[in-house]
Amino acid sequence: MKDEKYICRRQKDTFDLGEKIGETLQGGEVVLLEGGLGAGKTLLTKGILFALDFDIDEVTSPSFTLVNRYDAKFTVYHLDLWRIEENAGFAVGLDEILEDENAVVIIEWSERLGDYPFPNKVLRVKIEGDGDDERKIRIY
Repeated sequence: MKDEKYICRRQKDTFDLGEKIGETLQGGEVVLLEGGLGAGKTLLTKGILFALDFDIDEVTSPSFTLVNRYDAKFTVYHLDLWRIEENAGFAVGLDEILEDENAVVIIEWSERLGDYPFPNKVLRVKIEGDGDDERKIRIY
């Protein structure tokens, strides 16, 4: 799923795209999510976790906890960097999280990491628009 573009007109479309992404994951991937408030980053994450056999009612934005861990088909770390302005990777213990080579790591507001050196399996997702408008989503 590299360098693909999607138009999601409904929230269900965004969830379904997340599910499609989740079905491709094999463990060890980092999914970097970019987009403004209300863009659908957590909704996309719910779709990913649905595909990984996790109860989506348990998936919440980690805006205040910073990191949520889910025991799904793989261990999934869901990070939200919205409240962190500097040294975001250090603030959430990203180096330690990435030591689990089989875990899937999903990071909302990933642009706050700057040039953080990720392992090879990185999937970048940029979301434009919000819940009221259609979303333009690019996976690269």
